[in-house]
Amino acid sequence: MPVGPVQLVVALAVTFLGAVAQGVVGIGFGVLSVPVLSLVDPVLAPVPQLLLALPLTVMMSWRERLHADLRGVTWVLIGRGPGAAAGLLLLAFATQRTLDAVVAAVVLSGVAIRATGVTVTRSPLTDVLVGGFAGTASMVASIGGPPMALLYQDEPGPTIRASLGMVFTIGLLITLVARALSGLITASDVTVALVLLPAMLAGYAASIGIANRVAAPAMRTGILTLSAFAAIGLLVRAL
Repeated sequence: MPVGPVQLVVALAVTFLGAVAQGVVGIGFGVLSVPVLSLVDPVLAPVPQLLLALPLTVMMSWRERLHADLRGVTWVLIGRGPGAAAGLLLLAFATQRTLDAVVAAVVLSGVAIRATGVTVTRSPLTDVLVGGFAGTASMVASIGGPPMALLYQDEPGPTIRASLGMVFTIGLLITLVARALSGLITASDVTVALVLLPAMLAGYAASIGIANRVAAPAMRTGILTLSAFAAIGLLVRAL
């Protein structure tokens, strides 16, 4: 293992908690684990967390597949491709600090608006637009989850988890294949992911008993909190 025992214990704990959050709220694994573990030791993130997130999102999607919003997921994915392409263009013309600040500001604005109780009228147009922004945010700042969670915030918990799980699974597959073809996944990344895999599985298992006990208001609070946490972390990185 390429890290010391103390770092390993912290990594296992953070991975477990991130998996619990993701399994209950629909987001949280990357939001919690990547920034924290990057500070603990750069070897621990982000690629090992991407490798762990894939089986996690697959399990989430399968667990509550009967509740998935397939129509909405389709529209979101239609928007995500052009959004990712726009992100690539932005990376060529703007600094990373500027992009981080802009994405963080937009997400925080969304959190503030949703926190006031404003609802989003779902339609193919809104799904495509939010999917596009999520694709851009994921490409330029690696926080594509919060925009999606804010879009689905008013849906029932099982629908949120299943639908986000499907979107994240496809997005992760694209990201991991691209990284693999570019030689950006190392043997160390795979080793770290395998060592942390039991903690992720334990967190997912723990979330099963919690998810259906969480009331809708608590789900909304969790989504707002995790989305704000991700945006603030991104804003701090930009400063």
